[in-house]
Amino acid sequence: MRKIERLSAFALLCTATLGAALPEHAEAQAVVEPWGNVLGVRVEGEVIPFETSMCTVNAAGAVVSRTAKERQRPTYARTGNRRTIGTRLGPFSVTEVVEDVRPGEITLDIRFTADSASDVRGFLCVDVPSALYASPRVLDSARAPAPPIDPVRSPTAQSLALGFGRGFAFDGLPTASRRRLSISASAPTQLFRGGDSRGGQGVHRLFIPILTGHSEPGRSAQLTVTVKASGIVDHSLITVAMDARKPGRVFDGLGGNFRIQNPRVDPKVIEYNLANMRVAWARVEMPWRSWDPDTTVDPAAKDTAQQDSRVKAAMEMARTMGRRGAPVVVSAWFPPQWAVIGPLPRGGELVNGKRGNPLDPARMDRVYASITSYLLYLKREYGVEAAMFSFNESDLGIDVRQTAEEHDAFNRGLGAYMKSHGLATKMLAGDVSDATPTWFIGPTLRDTSSWPYIGAVSYHSWRGWSDSLLTFWNDAAKKIGVPLLVGEGSTDAGAYRYPLIFQEPDMALYEIELYVRMLALSEPKSILQWQLTSDYSLLAGGGVFGDTTALRPTQRFWNLKQLASTPENVSHLPIRCDRPVSCAALGNASAGKYAVHLVNTGAWRPMELTGLPRALTSLRVWTTNATHTMTEGPRVPVRAGRAKFRLDGASYVTVVGSRDR
Repeated sequence: MRKIERLSAFALLCTATLGAALPEHAEAQAVVEPWGNVLGVRVEGEVIPFETSMCTVNAAGAVVSRTAKERQRPTYARTGNRRTIGTRLGPFSVTEVVEDVRPGEITLDIRFTADSASDVRGFLCVDVPSALYASPRVLDSARAPAPPIDPVRSPTAQSLALGFGRGFAFDGLPTASRRRLSISASAPTQLFRGGDSRGGQGVHRLFIPILTGHSEPGRSAQLTVTVKASGIVDHSLITVAMDARKPGRVFDGLGGNFRIQNPRVDPKVIEYNLANMRVAWARVEMPWRSWDPDTTVDPAAKDTAQQDSRVKAAMEMARTMGRRGAPVVVSAWFPPQWAVIGPLPRGGELVNGKRGNPLDPARMDRVYASITSYLLYLKREYGVEAAMFSFNESDLGIDVRQTAEEHDAFNRGLGAYMKSHGLATKMLAGDVSDATPTWFIGPTLRDTSSWPYIGAVSYHSWRGWSDSLLTFWNDAAKKIGVPLLVGEGSTDAGAYRYPLIFQEPDMALYEIELYVRMLALSEPKSILQWQLTSDYSLLAGGGVFGDTTALRPTQRFWNLKQLASTPENVSHLPIRCDRPVSCAALGNASAGKYAVHLVNTGAWRPMELTGLPRALTSLRVWTTNATHTMTEGPRVPVRAGRAKFRLDGASYVTVVGSRDR
């Protein structure tokens, strides 16, 4: 009976329409980051790559700042084909409008305005991959020389003044499929080119002056830059090879974070998400500061009616997920003053250049008792025994700060204390701010005495997406002999500052592309989305970020619903594919069910999937992109373990097969 019920639930997940199906924006041409950098132009779905940024140059000619992720606090808005970014860069306020003009053509309208007296200059910087393009040619060289502008020094080389003109043209190298790229300005300008590298890749770096010379407050200058891109789009065959004979670790399914921060809006968003997708794991907050604010009152002596509202909301959330059969991770953010050294920072401010506070070693037994009392109360009064406990991002100090050695010792100490008090709860090792701080788990990997108290290893996916880093965390969990969790899944920790980005197709596509790569390289037991509340929401409207229109799913919701519809009780399988496609495979040989997740960030491609079990005769295919919301296409036949079908451009595609279908 239970198997029949699960199959019916899966079918409902895959076919539900939920109404309000269309996303906010159709696919754009310009690939625009919310801080203003343009990463390329889509031509028939394929990205012609380059990167723009606004940058400032000091009187000595050195680049001193440039727009980048988490470096400024930008604003972001869209009206039709125009996206408007506002930001600050050194002494300037900057406004940029990026507009899709026609196929293969975009404009960037940029204005620098000085807020104070300064000799710093404002430029548009453009990085063009030297592996794809030959050296640039100056466009429309003027006969009269430009007013002299001092050269710009890039970090590794002195820039070269290329003359006076309207821009640059690039011809693609033989490896670039005869691509063409031109970048021209609305007025003649003195042009510079500097040698440099970005992320270890060689680039042609261009400097296009906008505001030069000495500036007094209120002085401004504007320039419109037109980018035209063309080339032969790659529609060649993509081959994806999976191996169903070598199952890895178990994947339970998509999970979610449920840290209650907006009591007015969160409940309706949570209800919608839980009603419309399977959520296999949950992470909730322990409001530690509210639970145990001082040492004079035993918080566990209070009845439920006396508890702080934040404590009750967190425990009720844990109970909701526990009743749904999801293992629950409890994580603490804000410590009480008595538990730490130094005054608590206000509003996330840094103290002596550092975030958060270290725990007070003299009160460690009291810390253990306080946390354990919360977990025992949750078990006794709400019927939920937490699977694991962690401090959130203690490598970074949000909001308890630990060294790697302190983290290891704490896991061992609290783990033993909880066990001695009858809890099965274990520690979540790492739970780091992103994939880069591998050092934080080093002592734990060497300290086998802490391993019996560890339930899983965790990292957050905000940064550090290289193959080697994603694989490191997989290997770390395997060494300890526990599962891996991606404790917080998403791509931009600062996106709450410019929430309209959550409705952009490009953000949705790159988020799910990362998830598929994490599935393949990290083999997580679950990826826990940050969040399934109104914070970083998968939904729009309903009061989310002040939007009072009807509550509705965005493309990000449909992506995660599609991922959450992976059949249950499956394991990670080896799989290989070529860029621009990312792929992950999961299966259960005894049950005869398999799923392959594919993200294509380029143009449409014919695809051949090999290595399928010969018992499969057909596949069901779902697609989510800027115009399709988990839309099922025609069934694909499987012959001798091979299937051929078209992979739509800029799309997330899932194929599912089972023996009985």
